[in-house]
Formats: sequence, C-alpha cells, structure tokens
Amino acid sequence: MGIQEMSQAGGGQEHRASTLGVLTDLRALEYMLDNGMFETGITRIGAEQELAFVDEAMRPAALGPEVLDILHEDRATTEIGRFNMEFNCNPKVFTGSVLADLHQELDELMTMAQDASTKLGAIPILIGIVPTLQQEHLSREYITPKPRYFALDERVTKARGGRYDIRIKGIDEINFSHDSVMLEALNTSYQLHYQVSPEDFAISFNVAQAVTAPVLAAAANSAVLFGKRLWHETRIAIFEQTVDTSGQDIPTQRDIIKRVRFGERWVDSSVLELFKSDIARFRGMFKADESEDSLAMVERGEIPKLSALQTYNGTLYRWNRPCYGITDGKPHLRIENRVLPAGPTIIDEVANSGFWFGLMKRMPEVYPDLTQRLSFADAKANFVASARSGLDFKMRWLDGQVIAVRDLILGELVPMAIEGLRGAGVDGDDIDKYMNIISERTETGRNGARWMISSVEHLHEQGTRSERLSTLTAGTISRQQVGTPVHEWSVAQIRESGEWRHHYATVEQYMQTELFTVRQDELIDLAASIMDWEQIRHIPVEDSDHRLVGLVSYRALLRLVADPVKRKSASIAVEDIMEVEPISVLPSMPTLEAIALMKKHRASCLPVVQEDGKLVGIVTEHDYMRIAGKLLEDQLRGGNDTGQYIGQE
Repeated sequence: MGIQEMSQAGGGQEHRASTLGVLTDLRALEYMLDNGMFETGITRIGAEQELAFVDEAMRPAALGPEVLDILHEDRATTEIGRFNMEFNCNPKVFTGSVLADLHQELDELMTMAQDASTKLGAIPILIGIVPTLQQEHLSREYITPKPRYFALDERVTKARGGRYDIRIKGIDEINFSHDSVMLEALNTSYQLHYQVSPEDFAISFNVAQAVTAPVLAAAANSAVLFGKRLWHETRIAIFEQTVDTSGQDIPTQRDIIKRVRFGERWVDSSVLELFKSDIARFRGMFKADESEDSLAMVERGEIPKLSALQTYNGTLYRWNRPCYGITDGKPHLRIENRVLPAGPTIIDEVANSGFWFGLMKRMPEVYPDLTQRLSFADAKANFVASARSGLDFKMRWLDGQVIAVRDLILGELVPMAIEGLRGAGVDGDDIDKYMNIISERTETGRNGARWMISSVEHLHEQGTRSERLSTLTAGTISRQQVGTPVHEWSVAQIRESGEWRHHYATVEQYMQTELFTVRQDELIDLAASIMDWEQIRHIPVEDSDHRLVGLVSYRALLRLVADPVKRKSASIAVEDIMEVEPISVLPSMPTLEAIALMKKHRASCLPVVQEDGKLVGIVTEHDYMRIAGKLLEDQLRGGNDTGQYIGQE
C-alpha cells in the first residue's frame, strides 16, 4: 500500500485522523465478516522472494534500484537496503501443478535478476544474511532513496532513543551498537501466503503458529553474521531487536510487547482479535496515501481497500501475520508466513513451501483441538529454540510430549504434509519430489545453517577473515546456480574465495581480531609472559571501555631489561614503559596507505581502532611478511592464481 509520513507540523490532529481511518476500516472489516462478504471455497497461495546483490569481490553491491530500472517488472519492488530487492510471485490456486508452477516462476524471476544485475557487474544471491555484510553497509547512505524508508528510519530510531543495541549469543557471541534501522536490511526472507476462509481463520492461524518451529528448523539458513557463528536463524534475533519501538529504560515490572513478535495467545474465533490486539498496543507510524469511507462502502455492498488498516498492519511484524486482500473484486483473508529465510536454492524454498502449505491444509483436520493439547507458551518457546538451534533441539509437542524436532518432522509432520498436499489435489510427482527433499535434509541434518557452520569449521585458520567470508558467499552462489538442494552440498573450499586482491584492499580484511591486551595499571611481567606464551611482539593497552591508550612492544621490554635502575623495582606497571598514543589506523584504511604509514614512522605494528577509539584489531610486520611470502612462493612456482591461497597454511 502507498504510505505517507505524518508531518510533524500536523501534530496530534493528523495522528488522530489516521487513527480514525484505522478504526473505521476495522469496523468495516467486522461488517464484512458479519455479512459473509468474503470469498470462500478456494485456497490460493503466494510467495515473496527477497534477494541480495554482491559484486565480484563478493561484497554487498548497492545496486537494487538500478537493477529495478533495468527490469521494468511489475512483480519487482525495492527493499530498505540498496543491496536488496524483492519479487512478488503471482497468486496461484492451491492444487495441481502449483508447486512446479511456483518453482518455474521463481526460476524465471531469478534469471531476470541475474541478467539485469550482470549488466551492472553484480550477482544475485539467495541467503538469509550475506556473510560479507559489515556494519559499514548498514549506514544511512545505503538506504534505498524512497521517503517511506527514511521515514521508517527516523520514526523507529527516535522511539529507541537513537541507538540500537544488539546482543546475540550462539557458538560465538556478538554485542554491538548501531544508529539506524538499516540493521533490518541484514535480513533476506522468503515469505509465504496462504488464503483461508473467515470461519477457518482461527484454527488455521493457530496451526501456523504451532508448526512455525519445525518448519523453521528445517529451513534455517542464517547462521553467520559479521563472521560470527550465532543462531541458526540469526535473522529472527536481529529483526526482533531492531524494529522495537518500546524505548529505553522501561520499568522491569512492566510487560513490554514488541512490534516484531510471535504473539501472546491463541486466536479464539476471529481475525479481528489480532487487529484489535495490535491497535490497542501500538500507535500508527504512517498514514495511507488515499482515504475512503470504508464503512459507508460496505454498507452499500462495495468492497473497500481498507487502506488505513493495511498501512497500519504493514508496520507491525508478527512472524505469522494476518492479511487482507482483494482478488478479482472479491475480498479474502490470508496468513503470511514471515519466518523463512531466502535460499539456499529455489528447489529448497519450494520444498519449504510445500511442507508448510501441506501442514496448513491437513493439520486443522487432524487436530481441531490443537489449542487444548499444546500450550501457547510451548509453541512460542519452540519457535525461539528452532531459531537458535535449527534441527538440533528437542521441542515440547502435543500433550506434553518432548521430542527431537528431527523425529517429529520425519515421523509425523512430513507424512501429514504429504496428506495435505494430496488432499489439495497437488500433483503426486511434485509431492514426492519436494517432500523427499525435506525428509533427506532432515535425516542428514544439513540445512543451510548447518552447511554454513560446517564450512566455517572447515575453513578455520585458512586464509584471512575476508577470504573465509567471501568463500561462504561465493560457495553459496556457485551451488545455487547448479541448483542441487542444500543437503547435497559439499563444504566450501578456500579456493572459492576469488581474486586475491579483493581480500587485501583494506586493513579490516586481514587484521588480527583475536587480541591479547593489558590495562595500563597491570604488572609488566604479565605483559611479558603473554608475549612469551603467545609468541607475539606487541600488546595493545586498553582502558575499561576498550579504547586504545598505549602499546607495549618487545623492544620496550628489552630496554627495561637493560635498565638496572628500573629493574630494581619489584612492581613495574605497564604504563611505566608503554608507548603512549601509538600510531593507529581505522579498519577502512587502504592497505597501501597502512604500509606507507608503517614505513614513515618505522612502526612494526598498527593497532586498528574505530572512530570512537575502541580497539578492534592489529596488523603487524609479520602479517605483511606472510602475505609477501605467499605471493613470492606462488610467483616462483609459476602459479597463475597469484595469492589465491594467501594465509592458508
């Protein structure tokens, strides 16, 4: 729906007018439900395919709007990040060749994206989070230049007090702050739509909630962010922590409901419960760009767009979201599944689609008493556990049963999905094809997230950090283009990282980030011991806020040993011998400038700091000797792919 930002000058009056429009649309919706105005007796499905673009160095390519200009395709639209875009597939009746038709349309759309982006030197990729994305790509300069996105950034950032604090713990841990809602652009999704009749909405929506965990577990594809192995579906944590307008310093006694959420309870009887719950909790952020007296329209027997309600609903992010729409002049209700990541391949996505659609068709028939047999709290806990652990967790299922998610999928849910697809009249060969993929993926335990984690483990200590992340990205693209499902993929190999120059252009691409540091008031003997144990020649000195305040070098220790006066002291502090205000560089400094700086100051290392002075890495003479040695070795051996294995021992 078209939306407009409510002007600050309009103040409360404009907000009140917008709220009135939402409430009027809600009353119109209730009238339509009471008077049987909705389409029934047919089920349609749909899909939204988000994708990202990378350049030849496998780094995000901010070319989404430019690709759209080349495409001239009604099914294509923008996303908040300039390196993303989205395709909206045509609605399809849920029967016959629907899965094959969806597969064919997705193939066609991706081919179009490939052809258009190639003209701009970019490559499309289907993945939950692009591995090479860095925090620098999430600045406001990467926002797609449309008023709605800048308005969203302004509104959410203001509500949060200007700061986004992100904390996620998986195998690794990440803890950082940001200043823009562009964090949302980390996420690349594959969203599904399932049409339901009003009388079936409650049980169907509850089924969608109940099966979210196992469906997401099978489909997880977002295990790496900023080089860290986090949740199997890290998108969930990022999105929930980003689009949160509850503000700072909320009293601990209050229960805070967030705009991005799973929900609070089962639906009892009507879609109205969800809309009323949202309107009661959250204020509108935008207004519709067109007004209509929807209540007067329905009383005349006309079908309204419910623009105000749809605009409002578009700024709330339930993982399963109710939707209103009109097809061929007839209004309908849909359930939108927003949890699935993009990729790893189109065939994997269509298999995920068939799995969910089949369960949505069959489970209401098998478990009409679902909400009496499964608590909502357990369904919600299952969802969080699946996002964290993918196929590697136990969930609480019906009647208090505790079962491994793989056993539930293989023993009960895949057979049930097959029954649902058959009941809808979906072609038998297609059912076998796509449901076998779900079964084999579950049996092997290798979804996209597990492939990423296995590849990261395989690449450990090979190449630089930049090469490893590029390897994950390039490996994903090459396997997508072949089209085999992810459970058949081999782990990524360092040789897939591409042209070596791309990985050594800036300091951040090869700097050491696993640091040994000391505080300035600590015993110098500790610094000397660490240098001996870890075989390093420099130790940065940082304060309690992780800001660089000095540097202890091996040379400084030698001078201390040679000074009999200083050595008489039994307790020498680091600050007594450290170099104060050492030469440091930003992560974005070009390599050639860093080398020139080291030569100019005769420095044997360069601490790497952020703009705020916080220490993030270090580069040393040894790093450049290692790089030069590999290049020389390759040249002397007559290698053609100079430097492709730099850093690989």
